[in-house]
Amino acid sequence: MTSDDSLLEGAKSDKDARKAVQNQIADIKNFVKGINIDELKNGEWFAKLLTFSLNKYVQKVNAEYFRKKYPNLPPDAIVQGRIKLAAKYAGIEGGLTATAYSAAVAATIGSAGGSSPVTVPAGLTAFGVDLVYASQLQLRLAYDIAVLYGVPLDLEDPEDLWKLIRIAFAIQVGEDAGNALLKGIPSVVRPVIKAIFSGSRLTAVKSLPVIGKYLLQRNIIKISIPVASIPLATGVNYWMTKVTANKAREIMRKEAKMIESAKRMVNDSKHCLDELLWATWMIISVKGAQPNEDECTLFHYVTLMSKESGASDKTLTEIRNTVEADYSKIWNMLSRIDDVTPIYHACIVMAAVDGKIVSQEIDTLRRLADCCGETFNEQELRAEARRWRK
Repeated sequence: MTSDDSLLEGAKSDKDARKAVQNQIADIKNFVKGINIDELKNGEWFAKLLTFSLNKYVQKVNAEYFRKKYPNLPPDAIVQGRIKLAAKYAGIEGGLTATAYSAAVAATIGSAGGSSPVTVPAGLTAFGVDLVYASQLQLRLAYDIAVLYGVPLDLEDPEDLWKLIRIAFAIQVGEDAGNALLKGIPSVVRPVIKAIFSGSRLTAVKSLPVIGKYLLQRNIIKISIPVASIPLATGVNYWMTKVTANKAREIMRKEAKMIESAKRMVNDSKHCLDELLWATWMIISVKGAQPNEDECTLFHYVTLMSKESGASDKTLTEIRNTVEADYSKIWNMLSRIDDVTPIYHACIVMAAVDGKIVSQEIDTLRRLADCCGETFNEQELRAEARRWRK
């Protein structure tokens, strides 16, 4: 078993799991030895981690890999099993490395004066192993979940890479690392965290790049909590991995549902793909505000699949270049279709995907229902929105 695929394999017993984690730690130690204290502080270590953790891994792990490994299981079952295994491994690693470092490492890394790491070389190495192990585990697990749910990720694309990073570490757009960290920590521990990151320590940590700062904070907090122990380190690692992995599962599963919905919308509207594109675009733009991420994601898949199914390049180009739609033109276009029903049902999904319904969407859907002889049912629309919120 190589270091690149060891995280993929299950363990038949606790003894096997412990041995697997020990092998992974040995491999990660070599990587950590190539990181100096300055790289740890300025965040350069994280860029190195991405190459170390993902380059060979993504070449091996794809949909075909999982089909061969789990031929008879649906994605939900495989994802749940992998989250459970990853949390178990994280807990074992936390217990193995907890004895090697102390709060002195936190002071070394976080102090404004930059204490010499030479005073705690063993502890610093163990700290680095714990930081890299947990980060790599979450990155790879998030990637696994994306592959299993059929969510396309091109890690050569900076936007997709950033998406993976945000999902892997449960960072929400628009929030800084400190706020993301506090949101992911139980309320009983937050006063301890605030006390740890005060004064000069807080100033020093804030100077780090956002991702490196977030991950570094998380590890410093873990080893700075009073009466830190092996059981605590094991529990925190296990808990943190499950929390972030379940959030990744929630996000990726929702996107997989969007892909399935887009396929149905396009398949049901093959006789009027151009009209489908304009109608769904009208739904997400009718509010007069910036469409949210869920609406944009679903519309993205609708456009991709419509193009593959024969939608005209002219329509796609016009939509791409349109800032404010000519709604009268869209309604005229829809009035010329014999059967608007598939478009109407597609627009219901488009309106509900963000989990919220506004009056402008209701007005538009009511008019669409009239076009195809359907009876508009607001309760069914709101029930659809509730399903997307789950």
